[in-house]
Amino acid sequence: QVHLVESGGGSVQAGGSLRLSCVVSGYSVNNNYIAWFRQAPGKAREGVATLQTGGGSRYYRGSVKGRFTISRDSAENTVYLQMDRLKLEDTAMYYCATQCDAFGPVLAVTGYRCWGQGTQVTVSS
Repeated sequence: QVHLVESGGGSVQAGGSLRLSCVVSGYSVNNNYIAWFRQAPGKAREGVATLQTGGGSRYYRGSVKGRFTISRDSAENTVYLQMDRLKLEDTAMYYCATQCDAFGPVLAVTGYRCWGQGTQVTVSS
């Protein structure tokens, strides 16, 4: 059974940093995309960053490019999202996801079938 467990969320002031972690078990993420999504209250879930584990390609949502970095520790089957220069609009529940044989655009919800429970990020002024 596939499990994705996120951690690292919390409350931070604007301009601060957080690092989210996602531990994947029960599924090999080799040659797959593994991604971070977020969902703010009343808004649709949106892709933030994704990493193609085979080739190492990374894709980012435009609004986080240059501030967020996705990375992976293959030995620990863990994916990270380093978030710097956080803004109020980054406040959301953040979810880790991997394909689990789904197919779709790399930053679209439809491209991922296995999801974690989420970790809350709150940015205040």
